[in-house]
Amino acid sequence: MCNKIIDFPCSYTNSSGVRAEITEGLDLSFPDAYLHRETMFKLAKAVKSADGAFHVDLSFCHTLEAEAMGADINLGDDRQGPRCRDYVCDTVDQLLELPDIDFSKGRIYETLMAAQMLADNGEFPNIEICGPFTIMANLIDLKHVFKACRKRPEIMHEVYSRFGKQVKQFIFEAEAHGIKLISYSDPTSALNILGPRLLDSYTREFTVGFLKECIDSIKDDSMLLLCPKTTYALIGTDCAEFVAHELPHNDMQYAEACVSMLGKVKLSGQNCIKNNRLHITNGIFKEVRLK
Repeated sequence: MCNKIIDFPCSYTNSSGVRAEITEGLDLSFPDAYLHRETMFKLAKAVKSADGAFHVDLSFCHTLEAEAMGADINLGDDRQGPRCRDYVCDTVDQLLELPDIDFSKGRIYETLMAAQMLADNGEFPNIEICGPFTIMANLIDLKHVFKACRKRPEIMHEVYSRFGKQVKQFIFEAEAHGIKLISYSDPTSALNILGPRLLDSYTREFTVGFLKECIDSIKDDSMLLLCPKTTYALIGTDCAEFVAHELPHNDMQYAEACVSMLGKVKLSGQNCIKNNRLHITNGIFKEVRLK
């Protein structure tokens, strides 16, 4: 039941942009650097080097999908990355009228191309894709969404479905650009924001079915990496369970462990891939298996 869901303490939920100590000396101008594949490539490599990471992360915010659907985004600077400037929708009905994402143009296209450049250069790019609540948070005041969840659940099912289709297409586009590690996070759907009752229904009515469709469709050597907040919601609602796999080494960065499991596991989520200081030290990788 919903009272079994526990929250995952994460310090990266609202992270945006690149730390100033990394951007210094790169000879980049902001926010222009967030708009082009070459500068994203340079930024991602610099972050990897500074953090001692096994992989590279893209993008640098949680606004890509919403911007591509018409959101008003402030692109920020070298200290604070892209974020919502103003809402473009006043009602949940208007969310259904927004355009589909065009993956052949704009910042979302440049991000895909940057990831492909990184993969072509021997890197393991991890592209972070957001879920419906996080996308909505950049388009509409969530008080309208929460009200609709209570009084108009049928239209919210339509919204989840519509946004879910956009997210799935993003996942397939990522694969088409050579990306094998694809993170799925929906930080705005966290327990401390939605509350246990709404998170329970959202997990059962949308998340588990959406993820089943995704893992049935992605390539055998691709992996979806869940934010542990989503993992905990799935486990807490008894929609998923952990299945243990033996790793080739006892001490591995999470991203390195994920790469070693490509072709064996399609869905993971025991750790946060952004936390490079956290290693798996017991030699056990936990697949998230949906029920």
